Amino acid sequence: MSFRCNGRLSSTLLLMAANVLIPVAIVIFATGFFPYKPLLPGLAEYEPLDGYGEPPEAPFDKLVFMVVDALRSDFVYTANSGFKFTQSLIRHGAAIPFTAHATSPTVTMPRLKAITTGSVPSFLDVVLNIDEGDESSSLASQDTWLAQMKAKGTGKLVMYGDDTWLKLFPGTFDRADGTTSFFVADFTEVDHNVTRNIPGELRNDDWNTMILHYLGLDHIGHKGGPRSPHMVPKQREMDGIVRQIYKAIETQDHLKSTLFVLCGDHGMNDAGNHGASSPGETSPALLFISPKLKGLQKNQDAPLPAAEDFQFYSTVEQSDLAPTLAALLRFPISRNNLGVLIPEFLSFWPKKSDQAYLLHQNARQIQTVISAASGTKTFDSTLPIASCASPSSDYEGLACKWQGPLNILMSARVGDDMDPQWALPVITWLRKAQELMSGMASNYDMSRLILGQVAALLAVIFGLSAATKTVSSASPLTPLLVISIAYSIMMFASSYVEEEQHFWYLATSTWFCYLTLRGFKRATTTFPAHLLLTAFPVLLSLRLLRAWNQTGQKHAGTPDIVKLFIEPNPHFLWLLVGLTYIWTHRKLVCSFRGRIPVPINNPVMTGLVLAAFTFRAAFTLEDAPELVVEFVKSSLLEFTKGASLIARARAVFVDLGLVAVVGMGFILWEMGTGGRERAPKKGPAEAITTLQHLYTILALTQSRTANTPLFLIFNLLYWFLANEIDVPDGKGLSTVELAISSLLLQYASFFAMGGSNAISSVDLSNAYNGVSNFNVVLVGVLTYVGNWAGPVWWAFGTVVLLGKIWRRDRNRKRLGIDSNGQRGSERKDEKAEAEQMVEEGQISPFKTYVAVTTLFTAFSVAAVMAACTILKTHLFVWTVFSPKYLYCVAWSLGQHLLVNVGLSGLLFWLGSS
Repeated sequence: MSFRCNGRLSSTLLLMAANVLIPVAIVIFATGFFPYKPLLPGLAEYEPLDGYGEPPEAPFDKLVFMVVDALRSDFVYTANSGFKFTQSLIRHGAAIPFTAHATSPTVTMPRLKAITTGSVPSFLDVVLNIDEGDESSSLASQDTWLAQMKAKGTGKLVMYGDDTWLKLFPGTFDRADGTTSFFVADFTEVDHNVTRNIPGELRNDDWNTMILHYLGLDHIGHKGGPRSPHMVPKQREMDGIVRQIYKAIETQDHLKSTLFVLCGDHGMNDAGNHGASSPGETSPALLFISPKLKGLQKNQDAPLPAAEDFQFYSTVEQSDLAPTLAALLRFPISRNNLGVLIPEFLSFWPKKSDQAYLLHQNARQIQTVISAASGTKTFDSTLPIASCASPSSDYEGLACKWQGPLNILMSARVGDDMDPQWALPVITWLRKAQELMSGMASNYDMSRLILGQVAALLAVIFGLSAATKTVSSASPLTPLLVISIAYSIMMFASSYVEEEQHFWYLATSTWFCYLTLRGFKRATTTFPAHLLLTAFPVLLSLRLLRAWNQTGQKHAGTPDIVKLFIEPNPHFLWLLVGLTYIWTHRKLVCSFRGRIPVPINNPVMTGLVLAAFTFRAAFTLEDAPELVVEFVKSSLLEFTKGASLIARARAVFVDLGLVAVVGMGFILWEMGTGGRERAPKKGPAEAITTLQHLYTILALTQSRTANTPLFLIFNLLYWFLANEIDVPDGKGLSTVELAISSLLLQYASFFAMGGSNAISSVDLSNAYNGVSNFNVVLVGVLTYVGNWAGPVWWAFGTVVLLGKIWRRDRNRKRLGIDSNGQRGSERKDEKAEAEQMVEEGQISPFKTYVAVTTLFTAFSVAAVMAACTILKTHLFVWTVFSPKYLYCVAWSLGQHLLVNVGLSGLLFWLGSS
């Protein structure tokens, strides 16, 4: 007995140690992998260049900078575009078009940092981009072209639109009206709040910089994708703004020398999302617009044929905006700039000496950044020929190649007759310097990376030791070890990381094939019956899960069940949605039967489900009206006409909270003696099932309408697992097998509902349900539930099934104790039975479940960390492996520690008390 107790104690301590080491490893590794790169402080000033005079005069003195969020290049340049007026400006030479390359991560905050500083932002800005209350990402102390325009003192700075600008530049703008960027259900008001300020500002002459940032087009992309019926009308609306501003520049004297820049901060993929590195996400449009541009170069054609790579006209880096604006508006280039002056604008200055000055100033500024990064003064003197024969570093190699462009600049400086392509070698050198420094934008702290991996490896060791001590023999853990090792190996290949969903679909199908095959050997069922009633429905359900949403990178946006069958047939969609809510309603009513009188039970549950259903219908009517059938509009929605989406969502959440409180009350009551007399057949375990059904309502509220029928599939698979626990032959599902099933279904359901390892797949469409003002906690919880609705549902379901196993094993133990075999002759105290089971060494099913999930989580954390470290110089480190690390953090801290260990542990304790 003492040995058993010591074994249980040691396994518990090992489990605790492993689960403490997992977040410790994550934090240590993150601080070494995502450091803020060092920046040159202060505001740049013009530095004298030998042999040059004053900086060239500026052709412009005012700037209108209009950002249309997610303005992908084809939205402006192709025949299907709504930007017809803008295309006419291109044809007449008043607009010079480009495709701007936006490096990953393609989300707003890091892209605005690149545009305004000319530098490569930190990958951590992906996280900071979501937290609208964060101020640590401010550019107030950094050199930007906004700071330079303010320092000129020639006018005020005004901003209207996305309040990310206000967070990045606190105290910079003299007049501003910010709009939140994450209310993605809003297509119109968020843009009208910007447009209403334009006429008055165009009449004012007290500003030198006006920032406009429109969000509606991005919101449409998130909601309906690039082919949404709202997309072209929104493009026409934006084209109307371009017309309004251009006509004012043409006709109003105080705007004659105004440069108008129209651009996107990033693009979007075929699903309408962004954050990763697909061609659509990294290819926003960029246009410089002004009547002064006519004649600067030959007119270009517009529209252009569609291009799969979204490359139209010349392609430049987004960071090139910084030095180009510096030249066109005459201010020093930002100190941390890595951008290159766009050569198409050099002809604004007819003198070769002026062109040479601008290029030399650009080169000198980048050389300063290189010297600061390398710690050497490589460019201060000519390097020996021997050193250039075999450069000791990339920096030295770049310095060796500088001598040729420098000689060309010296010749152009004195006005020598030059070849028309004289600037090409200088531009080429600048591009190479830009490429080198952009690729070295992150300085890793190797000691922290190694320390984090050591902590993760210790978590693996402790988790493995705890699992072997928890399980009676090592053989039940073999499938888990195979899954964990295979998954760990997969993390070292970028393509497998991008297409991780196939691993989980294959593993889940294989595992359930094994479980269903066992049923054919049972004497209690016939082969045809088991095949038709169990095996076929289960395997068909898994096939439907796999095909429901195409995700990953290679096949995102390709045909799937949702696109081929659900969206084209809205009547079929709402039939499935209705069945899902009816099934949930039935489960809720049954779970409260015997606890609440029928005259109260039925109306309350019906009201809750109707509130949730009408919210889903109203939300879909706003989000994708083409999916809402007339019956839903004319009957259910008409019944609640006039209620806002926020009010509807709050009604659902309040109802859920009240019913959950009642459910918890019954749990606490039935843990004592009071409830047993009133409902002797129901106990805390059944009340936990009630909470599972209430969570289903919450998950349906936070999921996309097209994903609602997936919960019917989840229920079928849940039914199969529940039946496998209580098979008559005594060889039912073990705790380890249930834990492995739960693990597989949590991951498979995540990908089936559209998740992936790309930042662009984070679904924000339901993140603001019931929220009127940004609150990081509420929005964070709603975002998590919206994206992990399936995994959390399976965590709830697993707790209920673990309780079922606990009661099954307790009943078996009772039969072993009773030598007479009279099961019902004497009622034993349940608490005494549970204590006796523990004293005799039986491990709690929940502890076994935690051991299984902890072991896999530790393996996954260690593998992802090792992959990020070994492949830290890989081409896809910031586009594939870094996003995977962030998802690993979400799975480990959010799903494992908070949900599988914390929430599930609380529920199991309540249900087994």
